[in-house]
Amino acid sequence: MIAIEQITELRHQLAHLRQERSNEGRIPTVGFVPTMGYLHEGHASLIQAAKEQCDIVVLSIFVNPIQFGPNEDLDKYPRDAERDLALAKRLGVDLVFLPTVDSMYPTPTKTKVKVDEVTTLLCGARRPGHFDGVTTVVSKLFNIVQPDYAFFGMKDAQQVAVIQQMVSDLNFPVTIVPCPIIREEDGLALSSRNVYLTEQQRQEALVLSQSLCRIDAWMQSKEISTVSQLRDRIIQHIETSPLADIDYVEILSFPQLTELGINASLQAHKGQAIIALAVRFGTTRLIDNRIL
Repeated sequence: MIAIEQITELRHQLAHLRQERSNEGRIPTVGFVPTMGYLHEGHASLIQAAKEQCDIVVLSIFVNPIQFGPNEDLDKYPRDAERDLALAKRLGVDLVFLPTVDSMYPTPTKTKVKVDEVTTLLCGARRPGHFDGVTTVVSKLFNIVQPDYAFFGMKDAQQVAVIQQMVSDLNFPVTIVPCPIIREEDGLALSSRNVYLTEQQRQEALVLSQSLCRIDAWMQSKEISTVSQLRDRIIQHIETSPLADIDYVEILSFPQLTELGINASLQAHKGQAIIALAVRFGTTRLIDNRIL
């Protein structure tokens, strides 16, 4: 495994690996896993998926400042490069790209990549400019790495939808591979931000996954058939946690992320729907979702 900070060096090493691993004229495929580091088993599952599907695996670790708002946790976002590199090496990553902020943004950014519509609800409505920062940095990383496949976790399903829209609209020659949410044994979705939770907050945060797991039973009871009824029931369950401060509970079409209407029948909806949650426990904001 090679760890690289400079863009030119990454391109050089990738070209060397492509040539080295070419077989009878077949160009090896490159799988890319972009992360902000502080890796956990969720990231490990993305790396493993890339290993299974691709000949070369590139992992990036970069805490992207332009996707954080002025009152968000950029400065205290958890970082542990040594631990991350050890995990990446154990999982068989070929190249780890650890750019500095100065190498990614040597001058103030005058160009932004902006995706409309799918960014206007959920986290996009509550974190102005967040997805502009995400799409801008991901487009830069795609141009630097030039992967054939890129792997993203479905825990941030809106991010997956936004990146898929960007790739489609701008004709990036990369296939986006959404990967399932990885959870703790008790159901809590893995997140780098889970380390911020106190013991009590960690226990009460289980209401998120519990509410998503109970959806089938609630809908089969025939007491719940519309979007508004299901949303209200989820909110009622989350509010059984005294520490839960609900940011949003939304039920939308997926991946379009359009509203279904409060009286819309879930059974009659043709296509996928997403139930997306964002809830604060103290200063820690957790997200979770389920695709129906």
